Amino acid sequence: MKKIIVPIDFSEHSEYALKTAAKFAKKYKAEILALHMLEMSDLMLTASDGLQYEKANFFIKLSEQKFEKFLNKDYLDGVKVTPIIKHFKVFSEVNDVAKVHDADLIIIGSHGASGFKEFFVGSNTERVVRHAEIPVLVVKNKETNINFETVVFACDFSEEAIKPYLNTLKMFDVINSKIYFVYVNLPNERFKSSTQIEKQVAKFLNKADGNIDRMKDVHYVSDYTVEDGILNFSLKTGADIIVIPTHGRKGLAHFFEGSLGEDVANHATLPVMTFKI
Repeated sequence: MKKIIVPIDFSEHSEYALKTAAKFAKKYKAEILALHMLEMSDLMLTASDGLQYEKANFFIKLSEQKFEKFLNKDYLDGVKVTPIIKHFKVFSEVNDVAKVHDADLIIIGSHGASGFKEFFVGSNTERVVRHAEIPVLVVKNKETNINFETVVFACDFSEEAIKPYLNTLKMFDVINSKIYFVYVNLPNERFKSSTQIEKQVAKFLNKADGNIDRMKDVHYVSDYTVEDGILNFSLKTGADIIVIPTHGRKGLAHFFEGSLGEDVANHATLPVMTFKI
C-alpha cells in the first residue's frame, strides 16, 4: 500500500478518518492524500465576470487556509501528507481522484448515528462506497486504540467472495494481522450441517489458495441473523476491523440475502472495510 485517500470536510468524523489513516500510513509507510471537495457552483467557477472570479478565488484561498490548519496535527508527524483541493460537487468523484493518483485505499468518516439511510443511502459515504473501485474503510468513531491486529472477514464462501478474500489477505498479511474468517449459520432454510459447511469451505480455499491451510482460521457461528453473528463474533474476538465484500453500485446488501451490509454498517462501532467483488 502506497497511497491512502481521506476525504476531508472539516467535521470531527473526517478527523477520525484522518487519525485512522495516519495509523495505516505508519504501518505501511504510505502517503496520505487529504482530499477536500470544494463544492462551488459551475457559474462561480466559470464566470468571466471579474467580480465573480474574485469571489471564487476568495473562497478557494479561504478553503486552502482552513485546510492547512486542519492538517496541522501531531499525529501526522512522520507521515507524508499531500493536500488536494478539487472543485467537485459530488463525492462520487472521489474514485476519479483515486484513479489519477493510483491510490490503494479510501478512508472516510461517517456519522452513522441512526439508521441505514443516515449511514449510507444518499450520503457522501454511500456515494464513495458505491463508486469506488478500491477498498473503502468507513470510520464512525474516535478509534484511539486501533492497531489492526485482529481482522474479521465476513464470508459466505461462495466463488464470488474469492477476490475480496485474496485482497484481504494481501492487505493484512503484510502487517501480520490475525485474520478470522466467519460463516454465520442461520436457523432457517439456509441452515447447513457442519459437514456441508466444511465441504464448501474446503472447496473455496482450494480454489483460492490451492490448499486448505487456513481452515484453522475459519469459524462457524450460529445466530438469528448474519449481521448479529458477525457483530457478536467480532466483539468476542476483540476485532479491530470488520471486512465485508460489496457489489458496489448494487449496494452492500446484495452480497448476502437480506441486509448484511446495511445492518453491519448501522450497528457496528468498529471500522467497516468494503472490498469490491
